[in-house]
Amino acid sequence: MMDFESLLKKVEDSYSLNLPFVAYREPNQRIVKLLIQSDNHLHLSNKYSKSGFIFAPFNTEEKSVLIPLNDSTYVEANFENIDLPSDEFSIKLLDEVERVKHIDLITEGIKFIKGNDAKKIVLSRKEDVSISHFSPIITFRNLLNAYQNAMVYVWYHPKMGLWFGASPEKLIALKDKHFHTVSLAGTQPYKATDSVKWGEKEIQEQQIVTDYITSNLESITDTIVISEVKTVRAGNLLHLSTEITGDLKKGNNLYSIVNLLHPTPAVCGMPKDTARTFILENEGYDREFYTGFLGEVNINNCSNLYVNLRCMKAENFKMTLFLGGGITLASIAEKEWQETVEKSKVMKRVLRN
Repeated sequence: MMDFESLLKKVEDSYSLNLPFVAYREPNQRIVKLLIQSDNHLHLSNKYSKSGFIFAPFNTEEKSVLIPLNDSTYVEANFENIDLPSDEFSIKLLDEVERVKHIDLITEGIKFIKGNDAKKIVLSRKEDVSISHFSPIITFRNLLNAYQNAMVYVWYHPKMGLWFGASPEKLIALKDKHFHTVSLAGTQPYKATDSVKWGEKEIQEQQIVTDYITSNLESITDTIVISEVKTVRAGNLLHLSTEITGDLKKGNNLYSIVNLLHPTPAVCGMPKDTARTFILENEGYDREFYTGFLGEVNINNCSNLYVNLRCMKAENFKMTLFLGGGITLASIAEKEWQETVEKSKVMKRVLRN
């Protein structure tokens, strides 16, 4: 195991040499892992049968990108904490035109739910942030420090771009035939305590996700165990969470379970096809890898995948942030806009260099 600064230097060198890589730390862990591909070939996958690190888009019609384990250098290091500045970091005032545009989108989403069979639609926006100086390793270090209980990563492929993220949501963990997943939905700002009251909208939204996961997995599982709902913290936000565990029936594998779950109601909506069609026709931009999934596949007989939330894409001196929230009949458009603003705060703060 190398020291953390040496790992960061390898990240920096790989980026300079245009070599695909991913550096990441799983939730509540100290070990940071790094995979550096030996060349810049684009490895595409949709069956998840090989070993490595998968980076999958929101659109299931597009293939995932794999950094293969057998064609990469692998190193580990222990993360060393630093202190982020405690003051608020304001890069620019939010564009009023963008606020109105997103509120109009949410309003249309609520109208659509009322007139159709949809129960929930997850609607998002992107926000471009200009920065005067950019360092991939400093941004990555800041994310590691700000999101201790999330899947934090920096991912790069010269043909697909440079991405950062800190996801609190597990898509699936699979070891042999035993799986573990999480139903995560509902959001409110963290204000020094986890003991908070939740509104009917957030409770309903989270139950929709739980029901979707359990009903979809019934056909491929022998057993399912559902935990009590609890409040969990991710950065400056709180969410409702339910853990779901069980065992796959014989003949099923990682592809079977991912194909049923992705995209979940937490990032798409319910029914899935109805919500996805509305998103593709109305959001007005390509989500790319936002609300896709990422993580280790088939390493030591284990796969650990996370939904790609709280993420951003770097292009020169511009960072594109991806922000969204679940819309139901109980949604209030202005509050939904404000939720995306809250989700942007920590992501902007980590851009301090």
